[in-house]
Amino acid sequence: MKLNRDFVPPRNVLEARKRMMTAVRAFFDSRGFLEVETPIAVVSPGLEPHLIAFETIEQGPDHAKTTLYLHTSPEYAMKRMIGRGLGSIYQIARVFRNDERSNTHAPEFTMLEWYRAPGKIADIAADTFALIESIATAVEGPWRPKGRIHKSMSEAFKGAGLVDPLDHPERDALRRALGNLGAHDDTWEDLFFRAFFEHVEPTLSPDHITLLDGYPASMAALAEIDPADPRCALRFEAYVGNLELGNAFQELRDAEEQRRRFEGDLAERAARGRPQYPIDEGLLADLEQMPVTSGIALGLDRLLMCCLGLPCIQDVIPFSPR
Repeated sequence: MKLNRDFVPPRNVLEARKRMMTAVRAFFDSRGFLEVETPIAVVSPGLEPHLIAFETIEQGPDHAKTTLYLHTSPEYAMKRMIGRGLGSIYQIARVFRNDERSNTHAPEFTMLEWYRAPGKIADIAADTFALIESIATAVEGPWRPKGRIHKSMSEAFKGAGLVDPLDHPERDALRRALGNLGAHDDTWEDLFFRAFFEHVEPTLSPDHITLLDGYPASMAALAEIDPADPRCALRFEAYVGNLELGNAFQELRDAEEQRRRFEGDLAERAARGRPQYPIDEGLLADLEQMPVTSGIALGLDRLLMCCLGLPCIQDVIPFSPR
């Protein structure tokens, strides 16, 4: 299918986009964050099992060729900066994810990423609520949040009439408790997300900013485990209705544990037939030099389409394939 790459949003949308960017910078500059820029072409683009990166070749002066990838997030480089002592930082970055195209996905989009160093996950939650409210006001669109909701995944599942997945740590037990939801070969994590997407997400308020924390420890990714409840990761996701806007971690600083998780991600990628990418050894070298740090990646295009009441992410990105 040939894609249409000719659409340009009308001027009022681009003016709203400019107001959003101005509001973002004003928000962080007033709080003492440093705006940074990091390379787009990197050695390791992100190892999450669902991601596919765009690949490119760097040719050196001696004609030696090095495979690089367009980053799927500036996370690794920003954490390395924090390990070098830069403190609290933010970045507005163009990021790239191959094989992602829908009304809420584009292969190239704008990500806002910020880190508080030092900072805990509760600090990022407070930032997230305040920032989204500030942007919604600046954009001057039809959507304005009517309030804030912050609850755990366990509470969200129960609120949707389901069991608490954490009470059923075995796959078969969870499947039975969910009424034999899903397929026989689904993993525990598959069942969790299937139940969430089919039954929990539709219950989230379209009029409020919702933060969901208490993700299972098996989904910690680059987050620390909650010392108060080792079943959970110190992680939350931000939503407006069923639109996910951001993913936040209190950052893991144990390089050995992070390597183990990366190796697990690579094994899962291999099982899914996904490309294998290098582990970022520079990140692991700098990781343990970070203070207690928390951060979030937030999709600005999604937030803008939400504020403007537009149905499609391509409506706010010039020349995005549709």
